[in-house]
Amino acid sequence: MEFGIGGGGGSGSGGDHDASDSQRRKKRYHRHTANQIQRLESMFKECPHPDEKQRLQLSRELALAPRQIKFWFQNRRTQMKAQHERADNCALRAENDKIRCENIAIREALKNVICPSCGGPPVTEDSYFDEQKLRMENVQLKEELDRVSSVAAKYIGRPISQLPPVQPIHVSSLDLTMGSFGGPSGLSGGPSLDLDLLHGSSSTVPNLPFQQIVLSEMDKSLMTDIAANAMEELLRLLQTNDPLWLKSSTDSRDVLNLDNYERMFPRGRGHLKNPNIRIESSRESGVVIMNALALVDMFTDSNKWVELFPTIVSMAKTIEVITSGMMGSSHSGSLQLMYEELQVLSPLVPTREFYILRYCQQIEQGLWAIVNVSYDFPQFASQGRCHRFPSGCLIQDMPNGYSKVTWMEHVEIEDRTPIHPLYRDLIHSGMAFGADRWLASLQRMCERFACLMVSGGPARDLGGVIPSPDGKRSMMKLALRMVNSFCTSISTSNSHRWTTLSGMNDVGVRVKLHKSMDSGQPNGVVLNAATTFWLPVSPQNVFNFFRDERTRSQWDVLSNGNAVQEVAHIANGSHPGSCISVLRAFNTSQNNMLILQESCVDNSGSLVVYCPVDLPAINIAMSGEDPSYIPLLPSGFTISPDGRPDQVGGGDGASTSSNTHGNIGTRSSGSLITVAFQILVSSLPSAKLNMESVTTVNNLISTTVQQIKASLNCPSS
Repeated sequence: MEFGIGGGGGSGSGGDHDASDSQRRKKRYHRHTANQIQRLESMFKECPHPDEKQRLQLSRELALAPRQIKFWFQNRRTQMKAQHERADNCALRAENDKIRCENIAIREALKNVICPSCGGPPVTEDSYFDEQKLRMENVQLKEELDRVSSVAAKYIGRPISQLPPVQPIHVSSLDLTMGSFGGPSGLSGGPSLDLDLLHGSSSTVPNLPFQQIVLSEMDKSLMTDIAANAMEELLRLLQTNDPLWLKSSTDSRDVLNLDNYERMFPRGRGHLKNPNIRIESSRESGVVIMNALALVDMFTDSNKWVELFPTIVSMAKTIEVITSGMMGSSHSGSLQLMYEELQVLSPLVPTREFYILRYCQQIEQGLWAIVNVSYDFPQFASQGRCHRFPSGCLIQDMPNGYSKVTWMEHVEIEDRTPIHPLYRDLIHSGMAFGADRWLASLQRMCERFACLMVSGGPARDLGGVIPSPDGKRSMMKLALRMVNSFCTSISTSNSHRWTTLSGMNDVGVRVKLHKSMDSGQPNGVVLNAATTFWLPVSPQNVFNFFRDERTRSQWDVLSNGNAVQEVAHIANGSHPGSCISVLRAFNTSQNNMLILQESCVDNSGSLVVYCPVDLPAINIAMSGEDPSYIPLLPSGFTISPDGRPDQVGGGDGASTSSNTHGNIGTRSSGSLITVAFQILVSSLPSAKLNMESVTTVNNLISTTVQQIKASLNCPSS
């Protein structure tokens, strides 16, 4: 779908208009001649900040507009500053690495030095590893680091308080320490796992790099220019079909013709010869049940952005508002610098980190554009380089509270660490972070919000249990918090480090610990455990298997084979599989314990998340009271297509299905399933995880996976 700007102008506006538009574009992308560049460079060496008189003189000599002269010098100064920053950042990183590695080597040597006679540490005063000498050496190293930092500050314009940390060296996949587990008579209960050795999340805000960024006025001026150019590029990309966009040969999705793109937007990508660098591009459009102004409001608020895309955005933060935009509620002209992490719901896929400029502009009445473009800070380069070229969406108002959204993603990825084989096809196909996943998630969440706003529902839909619309809304809010908590628990963010246990397959079971201090979770130490595996079954059939209460006893190890009954049901979208359920188990001793479950599905994948909740807490939510203090510790499954092409006769016949709303896996021959559990290890924040608990959770996940495979008639190997 092509959009016109300013009351006309699509692809069908006539040959004369196209010709004049082409001429304007040629003027807009003026290239300086070699003589002009040589004269400008010569002047820059003498005077990097020419005054107005000097700029006018250059303008007459070179036949350039004074504005062009001004922008050239601004860009050249910015380029020079960036070069200095990169060089000094490399020097600082090398110096920091050297210091950290020397300290690590000293600590490791201390562990291995023993006295030959008694087996203990040496006690001689003149030993090289004397504690006092170590302290003095650390002081000298810190002074040296401060000296180098002060040199870099001259170019960067601000002191460097903290450098990117060096990843810790792990001696084994799971570091165990001997300790008491509180057994009777002071007996040792076996090895325990120190919380400090598993880098888990906590209730405090992690020390993220965006907290160290200070912007100058020159930075803000440059950001404004970058955002304006990005918006212009986005609109041209969204308005043009051939020759910029091609249909993918594997799944008929829109992908960029990179050769034509380079000719239209030359950037000199010579570094693409690097075999680890990939370009992912995609475009998708669809109708969303939310008005355009509400969407713009949610897109320009980082907190609402996370709430709108909990399965994709693991973290977002507005670092600084560069411009707040026009007065009123349209946000037109607003520009923000943001930090965000994007995720695939599996511990096998690292998050993608971006510093982006988000710029919103109202194009005409009822039409908005929002562009995202990377603004890279070299000192915060992540382990895998991610750069977003102008990407974003057009939002067109439609009648009856609907909007048409056209979404585009265009990113450059450098895979410095190999992609796990299970996810290689999904990621390389562009489906994992592509426009179709963003749009499908947006459609599903907007349907959820629409269901939340409906004042009432049929009695049969509520099972006759939830007494009022307020009770329904309270239950939906509780379920949404449960899903968000589950997505956070699987995140591979820098503040959520996983440790691999030797496990049942090539993936193994990944575990991490965190101290829960949040009012929405049980207090104490929580163990997260997860694994991912592949099945030759369509995602839709796997989803149907998990959400069917009649088959729950086949995979739910904790149900002890007992059947469950749905006692309350809330529709959560147009697909019948998107719903919130309250389940009751039969033949159990815990009659006051129920299961809150939400299942949701769209074209990109599905979730089944559940959590045990006691009867009094469920009654609080059903009565319409605030459910934010009900403690939740959710577990569940994520299901996504494997990204492989359809295979005739393979799997369970999913390859013949049509691509309709909610019919996931139509471009896939199999499914990727992540199983994730959260277990309260102890209500004491200082507790340690003993080996028995590790073995228990490993067996729990292994048994669950084996039972799933057996129930779906898949080989267990």
